Amino acid sequence: MGMRMLENSRSFCTQTCHACLLFLWLTFGLTVTDGVATHQGIPLSMVKLWASAFGGEIKSISAKYSGSQLLQKKYKEYEKSVRIEETDGAKLVKKLAEDMEDMFRKKALAVRRLVDAAELAHLQHVEDPDLQYDYFNAVLINEVDEEGKNVELGQEFILKSSEHFNNLPVNFSHSVVQVPTNTYNKDPDIVNGVYWSEALNKVFVENFEQDPSLKWQYFGSANGFFRQYPGVKWHPDEHGVIAFDCRNRKWYIQAATSPKDVVILVDVSGSMKGLRLTMARQTVASILDTLGDDDFFNIIAYNNEINYVEPCLNGTLVQADQNNKDHFREHLDKLFAKGTGLLGNALTEAFTLLKEFNESGRGSFCSQAIMLITDGATDTYDTVFEKFNWPDRKIRIFPYLIGRESAFADNLKWMACANKGYFSQLSTLADVQENVMRYLHVLSRPKVIDHEHDTIWTEAYMDSTVSKSHSSDEKQSPFLMTTVAMPVFSTKNETKNKGVLLGVVGTDIPLQELLKAIPKHKLGIHGYVFAVTNNGYILTHPDLRPLYQDGKRRKPSYSIVDLSEVEWEDKDNILRNAMVNRKTGTFSMEVKKTMDKGKRVLFMHNDYYYTEIKGTPFSLGVALPRGNGKYYFRGNVTVDAGLHDLEHPDVSLAHEWVYCDTSKRREHQHLSQIQALRLYMTGQQPHLKCDRQLIQEVLFDAVVTAPLESYWTRLALNKSENSDKGVEIAFVGTRTGLLRTNLFVVPEQLTNQEILTPEVDQEGVFNADHFPLWYQRAAEHVPGTFVYSVPFRRGMSNNSVVLASTAVQLLDDRWSPIVAAVGIQMKLEFFQRKFWTASRQCTALDGKCPINCDNESISCYLIDNNAFILVSEDYSQTGMFFGEVEAAVMNQLLLMGSFKRITLYDYQAICKIFVESSNSPRSLLDPYFAVFATIKWLVTELVIFVLEFNVYSWWHSELTAKAQDMVRGKTVQVPCETEYPAFVSERIIKETSGIVDCNGCDRSFVIQQIPSSNLFMVVVDDQCDCSSAPPVTMEPIEIMYNESLTCERFKFQKDRRRPDSCHPFHPEEDAMECGGSLGLTPTPQMTLLTLLLMLITR
Repeated sequence: MGMRMLENSRSFCTQTCHACLLFLWLTFGLTVTDGVATHQGIPLSMVKLWASAFGGEIKSISAKYSGSQLLQKKYKEYEKSVRIEETDGAKLVKKLAEDMEDMFRKKALAVRRLVDAAELAHLQHVEDPDLQYDYFNAVLINEVDEEGKNVELGQEFILKSSEHFNNLPVNFSHSVVQVPTNTYNKDPDIVNGVYWSEALNKVFVENFEQDPSLKWQYFGSANGFFRQYPGVKWHPDEHGVIAFDCRNRKWYIQAATSPKDVVILVDVSGSMKGLRLTMARQTVASILDTLGDDDFFNIIAYNNEINYVEPCLNGTLVQADQNNKDHFREHLDKLFAKGTGLLGNALTEAFTLLKEFNESGRGSFCSQAIMLITDGATDTYDTVFEKFNWPDRKIRIFPYLIGRESAFADNLKWMACANKGYFSQLSTLADVQENVMRYLHVLSRPKVIDHEHDTIWTEAYMDSTVSKSHSSDEKQSPFLMTTVAMPVFSTKNETKNKGVLLGVVGTDIPLQELLKAIPKHKLGIHGYVFAVTNNGYILTHPDLRPLYQDGKRRKPSYSIVDLSEVEWEDKDNILRNAMVNRKTGTFSMEVKKTMDKGKRVLFMHNDYYYTEIKGTPFSLGVALPRGNGKYYFRGNVTVDAGLHDLEHPDVSLAHEWVYCDTSKRREHQHLSQIQALRLYMTGQQPHLKCDRQLIQEVLFDAVVTAPLESYWTRLALNKSENSDKGVEIAFVGTRTGLLRTNLFVVPEQLTNQEILTPEVDQEGVFNADHFPLWYQRAAEHVPGTFVYSVPFRRGMSNNSVVLASTAVQLLDDRWSPIVAAVGIQMKLEFFQRKFWTASRQCTALDGKCPINCDNESISCYLIDNNAFILVSEDYSQTGMFFGEVEAAVMNQLLLMGSFKRITLYDYQAICKIFVESSNSPRSLLDPYFAVFATIKWLVTELVIFVLEFNVYSWWHSELTAKAQDMVRGKTVQVPCETEYPAFVSERIIKETSGIVDCNGCDRSFVIQQIPSSNLFMVVVDDQCDCSSAPPVTMEPIEIMYNESLTCERFKFQKDRRRPDSCHPFHPEEDAMECGGSLGLTPTPQMTLLTLLLMLITR
């Protein structure tokens, strides 16, 4: 209800603004009229003649070179021998879910084998503090010193490029070990762990032999090292470090612990000034890194008063999703130290908050913890614990003592031990990450003692840290995946009650593998499959856009895009909530489907079918548009005939569709789909797993479309045809993913050489989740009607192209499936020349036309059904929205109903904001402040370097960030929500005219549809200046929320399903393993530097 109220309010505001602007313009500036009468300078009959002449010629060219009529005739010949069937959505989603369950189960079994091997290897291993063992270090392998000798742990490691692993050089015989930057390679715990985990190599290899579709397999140790198979070399980033610690990854944290509710108490009393407060902020940030989507949290700062870091969230907890964690991180800089710390009051507030939140039925309903970050405690506060936590001790206490002083260590350690927690002392920023991680091991104890190997599945994510470490090639794009993982426990008798977590094993499953299992030919042109997690986040959906426009960098919130943010027409979240609760059922609604980078929109009525994927936290959905999209047909030809017509150099199959699964066996992985298809259909490879029905249909399409090859060849060989090379390429795509092409020019002369190239023309080819854009658009028009467009990425120069495509229908019936689409690519210059030639025609007997588009008194445009310009006298306007060029006319077209405005929403938008050159305006007024801040930064760096402060922590510290901000301001991209319009022509209006009164000057115009196309000719009188007309643009408007609505959005929690397993505590748990101080003694030089730093930071 809350979200719907917000939606309605902003929609009302936007519509009101548009109405007001238009009212002011009409009242005080211009007046508009419409009718059949036109200004005498623009005869309607003349414009109709031009449109008819151009339409006739351009359709003749398009039909001739595409071969559309021939193809329609060929399909008609098979009309009586084919069978039309309706897709049963319920059966389809059930079958897909079962297939995915089987695939996920096999991955989980592979992980389980790793768990068993790891636990057995550790059980048989005897710890040796003096153990010396050389292993393949992921960073050092194949590294040599100045003398050309291998460095320590840098043995020769044979690597060979593998297409299965994104063409990375890998070793299928051995795994490699990566050790965090701040951990010593030869530390005894590391060496012993690496030694016994070598036993996993054998299982890695066996798993991959049993299931060659497996991707990366790995073991993340509780000590921090990361064993990965197959072996691959890791490369430092541009700063010379590898900022990767497996224990910070979601798959590790989810597998190691149960869901949790956490309250973080931060001491901001006067004694916390300077470096201590910086360390406290870093500690909070590190704790936030360990929280996942199944966790809930809040942060409270205390001194004389209790202050919630986000006042809006007073008295509640919020889900630890990325947006909420980022929001709290921004608030950490607002913490300032002053006053006296009243810890008793803070503990009382935290206990009360956790108790009331739990009793309200919200939150994780599992583990609960209080994280206490302070530089001291003068009391043990046993009365508080006795009142709220004893004797059950269900809320654990994790104190973090900031600073080297140990006077208060005993009190804080007592709190931890008395409440089943863990005490840590943090002397430097380098201590933070390692010590924060220890609380995870404590929370894992109950699960370890129960010996419950819960299988966890992560949400969709891109681990760019790992992918960048594997390759120094910046052109390689990250890809979405989910991870299945299980915890590994110590099974030794002496550790039984201690609940020792050894680590976590897992394997990655690229979501592209899920998409390949989808029978796209049964979904129709606009149908799709999607999946969501137990939190309602998208696992896969064709409208999920995880990357920036450059296609390389991840958006900050890409992994927590909610289903309601892409299926936003479902205002009451009926579909979303049903899927989150893993129900099976159906749902239908009218939707607005955007295409072509969101610039175009279609209206459809979708039927949704959904069910759970058993054994996982995921639910699967299928969307089938009503109409011809729910129907498909089955034809039949002989295998020999089909293979003969399929195996031609001009024929290709959808590269992301699976006709035959070649990933199951090593000997099949090198096969192309056409090669595998032949081997299967001829009985040479009976072990291949293939979709026989899809193959039969693609063979049928190959036979039916084969005559186009000879037809196109004759056209190409006829020298009198296409002499100016205006038409460059013809193509046909069928509903089975078959693509047949023909070049009328040599490849080097193609104006757009990217067309139909899977690597770069993603929207122009068959993909796992969509048909080509030219196919989709053609299918929305009457077969025989050609749809023309200029690719937006290329429309700003005359050296561009026009695409024309039309649909081919099997039967003359509205339910008949669209079986194919044909099209051509022609030069824009050729297309425009045809338009200008047609616009010079007239009916005058003497050949002297009273008006044509060469006249300076008029402007002629050719626009498409979404009001984008294909032809204008100003070539730079090609591809632009008509309203940006002729606002007055566009406003009139909207008023007359020739076009209508459609309001759309983008909840994955990116907005640009300018970040000032300083965090404070003081730097602009005080020139000495910049110098002071720089000195402060340099001294801080010196101290932290001497303290062995690791680079990763430094890079994220507040002081460094401020020093960098002093350098310069910049424009940054941030996630936002936007509202934007799209425009669609009204199909029933073929022609119309109007007059715009521009401050007393009548400006006439005529709009005429081009026959058999999606185009309109617009002729405008240029005698008047209408520049005062309100602009009509497609620019998105950021949706801004006031403070009250922002707060409501934070508090509003959508339905979610809790994980099935929970292990909050165990009666046999040994709670005396509760931590200790570091016992570090600073040198005199270190003490001096620390004092200097604290003096400067005050």
